[in-house]
Amino acid sequence: MKFHNNKPIYQQIGTVIRNDIIKEKIKSGDRMPSIREMAIELEVNPNTVNRAYADLQAEEIIFNKRGIGYFIHEKAKESIMEEEKKEFIEKKLPAIFDQMILLNINFEDLQKYYDEYKAKGGKK
Repeated sequence: MKFHNNKPIYQQIGTVIRNDIIKEKIKSGDRMPSIREMAIELEVNPNTVNRAYADLQAEEIIFNKRGIGYFIHEKAKESIMEEEKKEFIEKKLPAIFDQMILLNINFEDLQKYYDEYKAKGGKK
């Protein structure tokens, strides 16, 4: 995993895990690697992974079975999707609408561009 300087590493780890859950690379009930295993895999300090896991646990994305490990919460995907949609609608969509108004792009145009994008495979 390549890390960027614009965001703390533990947050980047959390983002990757959330994205893997949305893409169903990780499914509800799956066991997460231990903190030590994840730290070795990512070549980071175990405290960094611990902080990422603590955040995910606070958000009820993962849970800890004492002595067994961390697991993906049953409603993790739905919870992440709901939060991502909320952030998109509240933070990103207004900027898109402003740009559409500025460039005189209407919803019919947007639908056409969206359909073309999906037909080419879009970003997965």
